[in-house]
Amino acid sequence: MLTFSFHNPTRIHFGEETIKTIADEIPVSAKVLIVFGGGSIKKNGIYDQVVAALSAHDFVEFSGIEPNPQYDTLMKSLDIIRRHEVDYLLAVGGGSVVDGTKFIAAAALYEGEEHWDILAKQQSIKRALPMGVVLTLPATGSESNAGGVVTRDGNKLPFFSPLVRPQFAVLDPATSLSLSDRQIGNGVIDAFVHTMEQYLTYNVNAKVQERFSEGLLQTLIEEGPRALAAESKDDIDVRANIMWSATMALNGLIGAGVPQDWTTHMIGHELTAAHGIDHARTLSIVLPAVMKIRRESKRGKLMQYAERVWNITHGDEEYRIDRAIELTEEFFTHMGMPTRLSQVALDSRHIDNLVDKLQQHGMVKLGEHREVTLEVSRQILEAAL
Repeated sequence: MLTFSFHNPTRIHFGEETIKTIADEIPVSAKVLIVFGGGSIKKNGIYDQVVAALSAHDFVEFSGIEPNPQYDTLMKSLDIIRRHEVDYLLAVGGGSVVDGTKFIAAAALYEGEEHWDILAKQQSIKRALPMGVVLTLPATGSESNAGGVVTRDGNKLPFFSPLVRPQFAVLDPATSLSLSDRQIGNGVIDAFVHTMEQYLTYNVNAKVQERFSEGLLQTLIEEGPRALAAESKDDIDVRANIMWSATMALNGLIGAGVPQDWTTHMIGHELTAAHGIDHARTLSIVLPAVMKIRRESKRGKLMQYAERVWNITHGDEEYRIDRAIELTEEFFTHMGMPTRLSQVALDSRHIDNLVDKLQQHGMVKLGEHREVTLEVSRQILEAAL
C-alpha cells in the first residue's frame, strides 16, 4: 500500500427528512446564497423543504447553473454576493450545482485579476466562502470532496482545494425519487467509473481499499437496474444504497494509498466540451475502450475484477478478461448508456480534434503509469468507435 494522509471533514446527514438539519449547520447570523440549477427543486418539493429549514436565516437565491457548469453563468453570482454581503453558500442540486458552487466560493474571495486562472493556470485558492450541500442527484461525490470541474468556450477544466470542500452535506435518498431514467443511469455509471479509476490500476496490496471498491461496484451493478425497474423504482432502500455508493466512490477513502488512473475522465471531458455529451455517457463510452487498449498494463486487476466483481472463475485469462469487459458493457447498456462513439453520432473524423484538445490541455501523459500518450489516447478513441 502506498503512503497516504486521509482527512475528510465533511459532515454527512444521511436519510429521509434530513434536510431540516441545515438549520443547525448554517449559523443564524450568516447571509446565505441558495444556489441551484434549472428549477426542478421548486417542482419536486425540495425547495420548500430548504426554505422551511432556513426560516430563521436571511437568504437570497442564484439559479440557472447548467449541467457541466459554465464559467460565464457562475460569474454572474458574484454581483449578488457583493450586493447582499453573502457569507455562506448552500448548493441544492447534483454534481454540476455543487461544482459550480465550489467555484463561486473560491471566485468570491479571489484576489487575482482573472478568475479563469483558477482553472486555466491552476492558481492557488487561498480563501473561499464556506458552503454546504443538499444533494438531489447522486453521481459525482462532489458533496464531500475538494474538487470540481467548470466549462468555458469548449474547455472543461478541473480545480482542487481543501478550502472548497463542503462543510456538510445532506443526503436524503427521497430527493432522488423524481429523477428521470437518464439521470439515474448517469448517476450510477458516474459512480461506477469513479470507483474503477481508483481500482483498475495495479496491485499494491491495498486489500481494504480493493474490497471497498469491489463492494461499491457490486452494489451499483445490483441496485442500478432496480432503480430503473417499474416494480422497484420507488424503493427508498435502492435509492439509499445508490446515493451512499456515489458518495463513497469519491470521498477520498477508496483512493487513499492506491495508484489512480483517470484516463477515462480526461478523455471524457473532451467529449463533453466538444460535443455536449452528458459526462457519464462519455465515461460509459471510453472506459471499455481503455480496458481493451490498456489490457496488458491492467491484466492483474482485470483478472481480479473478473473474479471478484463478476464471479468469472472458469476459462483461461483471455476469456475471463474478455468476458469481464463484455459484462461491463452489458451493464452500461442495461442502464441506458452508450458504449460506442457511433451511438452518439461521432465517427473517426472527430478523433483528430479530440486528440488536439487533449494536447492543448496538457493531457499528454495520462494513466497510473503516465504511459497514456496522445497516440494511446487516439487508440482508445478508435477502439470506442
